Amino acid sequence: MNKSNLKPTCVFEQFAKINQIPRPSKREERMIDFLKDFGESRGFETIVDETGNVLIRKAATPGYENRETVILQSHMDMVCEKLVDVDFDFDKDAIQTYVDGEWLKAKGTTLGADDGIGCAIELAILDSNDIEHGPLECVFTRDEETGLTGAEGMQSGFMTGNMLINLDSEDEGQIFVSCAGGRNTTATFHFKKEKAPADLFFIKASLKGLIGGHSGDDINKKRANAIKILARFLYQTQERYGLRLASFNGGKLHNAIPRDGVIVFGVAQEVKEQVRADWNVFAVQIEEEYHVTEKTMQFNMESTDAESVMPLETSTKLIQALQAVDNGVFAMCQDEELAWLVETSNNVASVETTADEVRIVASQRSNVMSALDNQAATIKAVFQLAGADVVQGDGYPAWKMNPNSALTALTVDTYVKLFGKNPQVLGIHAGLECGLFSEKYPHLDMVSFGPTLRGVHSPDERLLIPTVQMVWDHLLEILKNIPVKA
Repeated sequence: MNKSNLKPTCVFEQFAKINQIPRPSKREERMIDFLKDFGESRGFETIVDETGNVLIRKAATPGYENRETVILQSHMDMVCEKLVDVDFDFDKDAIQTYVDGEWLKAKGTTLGADDGIGCAIELAILDSNDIEHGPLECVFTRDEETGLTGAEGMQSGFMTGNMLINLDSEDEGQIFVSCAGGRNTTATFHFKKEKAPADLFFIKASLKGLIGGHSGDDINKKRANAIKILARFLYQTQERYGLRLASFNGGKLHNAIPRDGVIVFGVAQEVKEQVRADWNVFAVQIEEEYHVTEKTMQFNMESTDAESVMPLETSTKLIQALQAVDNGVFAMCQDEELAWLVETSNNVASVETTADEVRIVASQRSNVMSALDNQAATIKAVFQLAGADVVQGDGYPAWKMNPNSALTALTVDTYVKLFGKNPQVLGIHAGLECGLFSEKYPHLDMVSFGPTLRGVHSPDERLLIPTVQMVWDHLLEILKNIPVKA
């Protein structure tokens, strides 16, 4: 498949324009300006709220003026991840895409289809003159990826429709009607570094090449967490020989499973060869443990120059906490029809060492808010016991399924009509902005769907090209059949 086969053309043309615009989370100003110019240049009412969310209104096509107003919604920011050896500046450079069979990919970086393809679909509809639809509100929220702050900052009344279609899901044929709530925990160990004892042999150990992925949607896929693996080795070494820790760095984003990490530590000269041997055995064991999911793991160990070290008590407790803290799936849903769905989880997302502190970020999720509170408290308690200062955000709420949703019924019916098969109606173990919308707009009838994406939040992100046409056709069929206002 070559670029001439990118269908629908109108959507991929808009996606190409979007990928020329730098739009890291919290730094979406150029994308906001682009959207504002896009709406105003076409004569549409265009509003930018105080948070930076953009709303573009398009009037109904003739004969559809009495239909319910539909809100189409996607987020404008993207996760900025790249391969270690790729030279790329997400604040300046355009995403470079290429076609690989049926997949659209990026050269060494995230593709930005999460959720640039949703934005492109909205822009294509706004730019069209041959689509049948009632009144539309196309909404583009900012900073979904690092805190949902766009949706959180949106004021009631910004959107006026009664039905909302979120275009931020990643499996064509799946219609999402609920999502998990989430919360972040930040634990900080403060210290004053000390000069390393003279008899220490310093080692730098690293792990890279992990798959990573989305900390919600991929948390149950037996993917390795680089931070937890390196913490296991540090704990093992600390228990056997003792060590002095200089630094621990790994992961970058709160919503991504960490793919790499580096530790620097010192051990007594007489045990250095034993530590090297232990590392080699450990690497083989971990490779076997993850032999199905992690086929490109790369372990490396080398000697390095002596560095100042953390106080022994601080590093000991830090390593113990990272060994102890829960990571991965904590519980599956109890309801029989949702037994396949992760209910509660935690992702140890990043650890960063500076001159006088180590900062750890972990992300908790659950579709049950009381379970989310409990998981967050559990993570907090582990780090409190280790002596860290712990701060937790308010997080975001879960989106509860509406069993009487007219929009869900319409979405399912039109899918069956178009494709001759039933879609899956599901909940998702990830945060969608629908959760926040449901708090501020309790009347909203909502669904979420989108084309198939894989490897999101990683440089392996890819978009299954034929599913974009399917989502486009499905969305247009829904818009054509939106009910008359009550």
